[in-house]
Amino acid sequence: MRSLIPFAAVDPKTRLDSVLTADERAAFARVMLRSVCATLHETGYEPTVLSTASLDDTALPASTAVVVDDQPLTAAVNDQLAATEPPTLIVMADLPLATPDAIRRFIAASDDAGNDADIAIAPGLGGGTNALVVREPAFRVDYHGASYLDHHEIAADLGATVETVDSRQLATDIDEPSDLAEVLIHGDGPAREWLVEAGVELDTGDGRVGVRRS
Repeated sequence: MRSLIPFAAVDPKTRLDSVLTADERAAFARVMLRSVCATLHETGYEPTVLSTASLDDTALPASTAVVVDDQPLTAAVNDQLAATEPPTLIVMADLPLATPDAIRRFIAASDDAGNDADIAIAPGLGGGTNALVVREPAFRVDYHGASYLDHHEIAADLGATVETVDSRQLATDIDEPSDLAEVLIHGDGPAREWLVEAGVELDTGDGRVGVRRS
């Protein structure tokens, strides 16, 4: 199974700018990317990073290919789906809690009849799509808006079976400052280590869990 990791290499994670500088956001995004690459390698896959720009400075794990495509996410992924035979695994680059076991359980997702589902989806907490297994050759993605619902509709239009995989490790993507709290609470890998070294810590001062810089 081919595996893809889409990655926005230029000015990533802009919604974290209240906590991290532009250089820090770029560094943190690359830490998460390397973590996801390493997780897929440990699972037995050799991922291809689908990047919007060159990644010569990221020290990706060995056997990690990079394809540069500066198109928007949906168009870039769909070009890859059209160019290769299924199945294809697509995992977002900002899933710092992802583990090999979570990836294995996701790939093993089956429909009610016990057969491999045509489409397996790991939704994000905000209605997005954090991981996909695409076994239906005609399926194409649409990452705009509530893409989890859109992908269900696209699959239904094709008559394709769908399995939703509920996983905290795959549901936790990093877009907002509040998402960093999930990494500090539940993470134990390089993303958490990077945040701690950068002085990012939990903040419960107003009764809600957030983050602050020490």
